[in-house]
Amino acid sequence: MRLLFLFNLLFVSTILFAQSGKVFDDLSLKSEILKMDRKYGIYLPPDYGSSQRSYPVLYLLHGGGDDHTAWLQLGEIQQITDKAIQEGKATPMIIVMPDANTGRRGYFNDIKGDWQYEDFFFKELVPFIEKTYRARPLKRYRAVSGNSMGGGGAFMYALHHPEMFSSACPLSTSAGPLSLEEAKKRYNRDNEIYPDPVIEEYYKRHNVLSLIESMPDEQKKAVRWYIDCGDDDYLFEGSCLVHIAMRKKEIPHEFRIRDGAHNWSYWRVSLPSVLEFVSDGFH
Repeated sequence: MRLLFLFNLLFVSTILFAQSGKVFDDLSLKSEILKMDRKYGIYLPPDYGSSQRSYPVLYLLHGGGDDHTAWLQLGEIQQITDKAIQEGKATPMIIVMPDANTGRRGYFNDIKGDWQYEDFFFKELVPFIEKTYRARPLKRYRAVSGNSMGGGGAFMYALHHPEMFSSACPLSTSAGPLSLEEAKKRYNRDNEIYPDPVIEEYYKRHNVLSLIESMPDEQKKAVRWYIDCGDDDYLFEGSCLVHIAMRKKEIPHEFRIRDGAHNWSYWRVSLPSVLEFVSDGFH
């Protein structure tokens, strides 16, 4: 009887182990654009090692003050994604978490022109992932999401490159300066003074509301949008203004306001819905 119990325990443990994805949090690639090595974390789905198939990819961006390990450690990405896949709510996917907090902080090209992180992302990181891992290299099989600063990155990347992503899911997002005057104050700090035309051009390029307003009609359905923010979040206003602007522009999107603040308790609850939403787009 004891042997039968041990056998069953071993069998169940083996099944559970086989259903677990793998995470790596200290990987890096060399960037010629940024002139340094860039770290990233990655989640590989449970059957990655036993299959020959290629997988869709979710690029998951961290917030300000965090790095590429945040979603792995604080966001519990492995447990949440494994569970969503096991329950059939999410398709097996690769999740890439790049570091945007080394050297400079942020996902955009800098206004000075000497820190081109967005160029790095599209010209080096995405091609590297699709060459190194069995990632499906088509728009339909790419998605982008992120929290806080990473939500702003998800907005910018999908608005700047709608040809690259099937879905975008900004969470508790920074929508950028909400006015040109606010942008001037932000960019003219630390003893840096930029001419008004330079700030205005940069503002229009990196402000969610401006990009939505100028979006061509033929691009309204290019990306599936899922926007989520807590009702006690200090960035609540920007998310609501984006929702209103999208409604006026008749851009299809999902907008969620839930009870919660700007913290990991909120984002861990958001993640299963994000995985389900992007999986629908992959399908």
